[in-house]
Amino acid sequence: MSRMHALGAILITISLVAFAWPSVRGPDDPPVPVHQRARQWALAPLDAPEAWRTTRGEGVVVAVLDTGVDPAHPDLAGAVVEGPDLTGTARRESLWGRHGTAMASLIAGRGHGGGRTAGVLGVAPGSTILSVRVALENDDPRRGRARQRGGNALARGIRYAVDHGAQVINMSLGCGSGSWEGSAAEQRAVRYALGRGVVLVASSGNDGAGPGRKNFPAAYPGVISVGAVDENMRVAPFSNRQDDLSVVAPGTGIVTADRTGSYVVTDGTSSAAALVAGVAALVRAEFPELSPAQVRRAVERGATRPPAEGHDPAYGHGVVNAARALEQAAGARQRPLRARVPPRGASGEGTAAVSGEDAGAAVPTAATVTGRDAMADSRQAVCAALVLFVLVLALHRLAGRRRRGRPPLPAARPRPSGPPPGGDVT
Repeated sequence: MSRMHALGAILITISLVAFAWPSVRGPDDPPVPVHQRARQWALAPLDAPEAWRTTRGEGVVVAVLDTGVDPAHPDLAGAVVEGPDLTGTARRESLWGRHGTAMASLIAGRGHGGGRTAGVLGVAPGSTILSVRVALENDDPRRGRARQRGGNALARGIRYAVDHGAQVINMSLGCGSGSWEGSAAEQRAVRYALGRGVVLVASSGNDGAGPGRKNFPAAYPGVISVGAVDENMRVAPFSNRQDDLSVVAPGTGIVTADRTGSYVVTDGTSSAAALVAGVAALVRAEFPELSPAQVRRAVERGATRPPAEGHDPAYGHGVVNAARALEQAAGARQRPLRARVPPRGASGEGTAAVSGEDAGAAVPTAATVTGRDAMADSRQAVCAALVLFVLVLALHRLAGRRRRGRPPLPAARPRPSGPPPGGDVT
């Protein structure tokens, strides 16, 4: 091998490696931004990426009965239809829409940026949110007055959502009537929705470590009542244990959208319910003919079960799984699932945990490199060592040829005395 040929091979090798691997970062380089997507650990146990091979919830309207939803958040742009405010309380920007925006992002978040790979991705990113304001934020001092002034806001919100095209209703709230026994108006509204084919999902409540009372609307017959589990699939201490619990879903350290385009980490059965509402939207999108009871059975039978078989007051029927729910629905309809390639940016890979201690704190937009980034750095180090080995081997062979008295090929132009390390680079 000639010296020029060896150098050419080295340059080609270096070029290929440079294109194949990202550049190695030094300790003084700024941290690599970690998108919120990488922090959405809940998408993996839900098996959402597998479910997206069939559907992303296109065409389904999910009503979010909550504190309002911010349609200007980049992850929800174009996904929100604003309904009425039934609270009877004037909108105060600093105390409006935080909880509702968070829940909407878990259902229909579409991300943003190139390929929509940044921000929060919901379980049913193809669905549309119908926002109906029926409650005030927990820290709003007007809550007591609003409950009286609103007058069955939740019951009226359910009926409004049904009459305006909702196929799924999410209620990540409790005791909308102010009573732990529920109300006749709410119960009638629930029956009205079920009778018109609308799936109802609600949070089971967050006083599991206390009295653990039944939480309405979750406790109304026909509603999918949802509890919360942590990253180890253990029931969260705050999650209510009830005989009417349907399923559990991730509910600790959940990254959600916040108003003003930011993000927060939340704990609670509210987030778990929103994730299950997203699963129900996927089932309804693929099987619009199923009744609410059939959708509920598909969600329950598709759950991964707790250690003991059968229903459990803490786990319900188990941890919800989107892909398995679709399979159960397909079995009920006796037809196979459609298969499709998920669009770019629909991946749920690279999920990393966010500590529950950070609940309610703003999520930073950049963080130190962990997980996959550390693996990328190790691959870069291996590649650098390989390039160095090829370079040393080529120089060793050239030196051997000279020692054997083989003259080098004529140079195309005069060379400076003393070739630089690694040969000529032109």
